Amino acid sequence: MSKVNSARSGCKDVFHAFLVENATYAGDLEIPRIAPEDSLPMELIRFSKAVSMKEGNPNAWVHFYEDDAAFERMWNDPRKYLPILKRFRGVITPDFSLYRDMPLVMQYWNIYRSRAIGHWIQENEIPVIVNVRYGDERTYATSCLGVPGSCAIAVGSHGCLKLLRDRELFINGLDYTVGQLHPKAIVVYGASPESVFGKYKTAGIQVLQFDSDFAIAHRKGDNP
Repeated sequence: MSKVNSARSGCKDVFHAFLVENATYAGDLEIPRIAPEDSLPMELIRFSKAVSMKEGNPNAWVHFYEDDAAFERMWNDPRKYLPILKRFRGVITPDFSLYRDMPLVMQYWNIYRSRAIGHWIQENEIPVIVNVRYGDERTYATSCLGVPGSCAIAVGSHGCLKLLRDRELFINGLDYTVGQLHPKAIVVYGASPESVFGKYKTAGIQVLQFDSDFAIAHRKGDNP
């Protein structure tokens, strides 16, 4: 089922309905749909760093793979940050956390928020790649709603592969995602071990891996 958002005259926009103007929705939860994007990033920069820069980088894509507190402001006041995002090549949608001990409705809400911001950024003529974030098995299907198939998706593996249960859920969720969306490319923020991503490469899916800021900082610390 899909439908078009309509404005409500005279009502204060307390849930940021402006973000989903002209949107259509996927699934019973009505997650905003994102249009396909063909371009791929060659360089990534985290949102908090992009905000602090005096000038942008037309070659870099802005990502949100950092603590939620660093980019909650993007949800609270997105119009303030739109001119900053326009200085960059594109945006990977916000990586709002889906902790497994969060109430499920809050996990769904964070999926919605990421897609709503992504739709709005696209409406403002900035290229967008969808970040697919899931928690446990209950969120796998919802995490794919609104994501265009047969194009690029992004995932954050940092912090998801060390512990056995986290690794299991990440791998199973990624298998589900690839099976549903058939992406042509996967942008990976963090490690992309062959044991996890090798089968996708074999299937002809391009895997673009970018080291996490933590890994980069750790290397610099080891090699001053």
